[in-house]
Amino acid sequence: MAHAYDLVIRGGEVFDGDGGPSREADLAIADGRIVAVGEVPGRGAEEIDARGLIVTPGFVDIHTHYDGQATWDERLQPSSWHGVTTVVMGNCGVGFAPCREADHDRLIRLMEGVEDIPFPVLAEGLDWRWTSCGDYLDALAERRFDVDLGSQLPHAALRVFVMGQRGVDREPATAADIVAMRDLAREAMEAGALGFSTSRTLNHRTSDGQPTPTLTAGEDELTGIALGLKAAGRGVIQVVSDFQDPEGEFGMLRRIAEASGRPLSFTLAQGGRDPKGYRRLLAALEAATASGLPIKAQTAARAVGVLLGLELTVNPFSRWSGYRQIADQPLAIRAAKLADPAFRARLLADPPQEAPRGLTADWSRLFLLGAEPDYEPGPEASVAAEAARQGKAPEVVALDHMLSQGGRGMIYAPFLNYAEGSLDAVREMIVHPDTVPGLSDGGAHVGMICDGSFPTSLLTHWTRDRTRGPKIPLQDVIRRQTRETARCVGLHDRGRLAPGYRADVNVIDYDRLKLAAPQVAYDLPAGGRRLIQRASGYHATLVAGQVTYRDGVATGTLPGRLLRGARAAPRPEHDAQ
Repeated sequence: MAHAYDLVIRGGEVFDGDGGPSREADLAIADGRIVAVGEVPGRGAEEIDARGLIVTPGFVDIHTHYDGQATWDERLQPSSWHGVTTVVMGNCGVGFAPCREADHDRLIRLMEGVEDIPFPVLAEGLDWRWTSCGDYLDALAERRFDVDLGSQLPHAALRVFVMGQRGVDREPATAADIVAMRDLAREAMEAGALGFSTSRTLNHRTSDGQPTPTLTAGEDELTGIALGLKAAGRGVIQVVSDFQDPEGEFGMLRRIAEASGRPLSFTLAQGGRDPKGYRRLLAALEAATASGLPIKAQTAARAVGVLLGLELTVNPFSRWSGYRQIADQPLAIRAAKLADPAFRARLLADPPQEAPRGLTADWSRLFLLGAEPDYEPGPEASVAAEAARQGKAPEVVALDHMLSQGGRGMIYAPFLNYAEGSLDAVREMIVHPDTVPGLSDGGAHVGMICDGSFPTSLLTHWTRDRTRGPKIPLQDVIRRQTRETARCVGLHDRGRLAPGYRADVNVIDYDRLKLAAPQVAYDLPAGGRRLIQRASGYHATLVAGQVTYRDGVATGTLPGRLLRGARAAPRPEHDAQ
C-alpha cells in the first residue's frame, strides 16, 4: 500500500518558529520538506506519536568551531545531541583555509591557542587536501553528517595566506594585500562560504602566546574584504572584539556594514571590568538598526564559564608547586597522591608565593558542579560558602570535590555574563530585538568549556526552571533559536514549521528535558580528550525529514550536507528580511 507521506508526526504541540502561540497539529513530511501542518488524514511510511510532546523547528547554531572535527567525524556532537540540525563554523577568524603547506602548523597553533583544541589532535585529524577555501569546501562536500554544515572564511587564514610572515606579525596590509584579500573573499563566497569572520580580541592567541594575526587589522583591510562579499552579492560578516573603545570600534563596524551592505554580527557579553558596557553597545546597535543597517549581536544563553578539574586543562591548584610535581602523571596516580594525607598536607602548606590571579583565585566565584548542573548559582553555592558551612578551608573543599567520581569532579568558574552574580544581564541581552543566540563554540575548548549545550539551556533554564528572576516565553526562545538564527546567516529555507520549509524538526518531551553533567571523552584523533555534555528529553530529531536521533541515541542516518551559500525561503511564503 502506497503511503501519502514519508513521515507524519502526530498530535504534538507545534511551535512553528514564528513566535506565535503553539497549537496541536500533525506534521507531514515528504522528500525532506514539510508538506502539511494541521490535521493530516493521510498516513506516513513512518509515524511518530507526539502527543504530550512539543514539536519545534530544528535549532540553528550559528557560532561553532567544527572546522577540524568536520573533516574526520560524521557526528558533530555535542551540538547534535541538543536539537541542533544546522551549524555554522569558521567563526572568530580562525580556521584552516586558505592555507599553504608551509603554514599548516601555524594555523594549527592558532586554533590550539584560541579554541583549546590540542595540536596532536589537529595534526593527526586534518588531512589537508586543500589549499583554497573552495578546495576545503569541496572536501567537506564529499562527507556526510548528522547535521547540515555551513562554513565561513576565517580572516587569520586569509591574512597569512596573502601576507605570509608580515600577516603573522600584524603589519598593516598594503593596498595590494587588500586587493588580494578582497578577491579571495569574493571567490570564497562564490564557492559557497556563508560569510567571513574576524577576531579583534587579546583573548585570542596562538598556543605560544602570540596575538591572533587579525588583532590590529585596519579598517581599510576589513572594508576591502567586506567589499569582496559585496562584489559576490552574498555572505555575512562575524566579528569578535574587546570593544576597548566601544564608540570607535562600533563606529568602524557600522561603516563596514554601510560600505558593503552585507549583514554583520558581533559578540556581545557582560565583562567584569565594565558590567554595564553591554548596554552602551545595545544602544549603538539600536541606532544602527533604526537606520536600516543589517547588524545583529550574538549573545550567550548563560554565563561563559571555565570548567576546572583534575582531568581538564586547568584546576585551582595548577600553579601550586606541589601539584606541579605530579601534573604530568596519569589521572589515577594524581588522584591517589592528592588523597594521601601526607602529600595533601605538603601541597596545602605551600601555596603560590605570588599574588593569586585569574579564574582560579577567588573561591567566592567558584562553584561545585553537581550531577544536575546549576548555571545560575547564588553566592550561597560558592566554594567559599560551602567551606564556611563545613568549617573547612576552601582549598580542602575544592580538592575533595575534584577527587569525587574517581578524580572527575568539576568546578564551575563563570567569567563572562556573571559580573553581578546572576544572569539578569543575559536575559536583557537575549530578549533584545536586535540580538540572536550564538557563542556556543561547539567543537572548541575541549578541555575547559562545554557550551555546545546552550540550546538546551535556552529551553530549560529560561522558559521553565529559572528561580532567580523572570523567565522568557517558550515560543520566543524557540523563534530566536530557529527562525532568527537561520535568517541571521541567510538560511531562509529552515527554522520554520510550514509547508515548503526544510523538514528539520525536534520532538521534545519538554517536561523531562534536562542537561546532564559535563564529562570527558577520549575519542578525538590521537586519543585526544574533550568535554561533552548530553541531554535527556529529545524524543526525536530530524534532519531533512530523516530521524537522526531517538532519545539521544544516534540512528546511524546521516542526511546532513555542506551548505553552499544562502538559501531562499520557499515560495509563496518568502519571509526573508
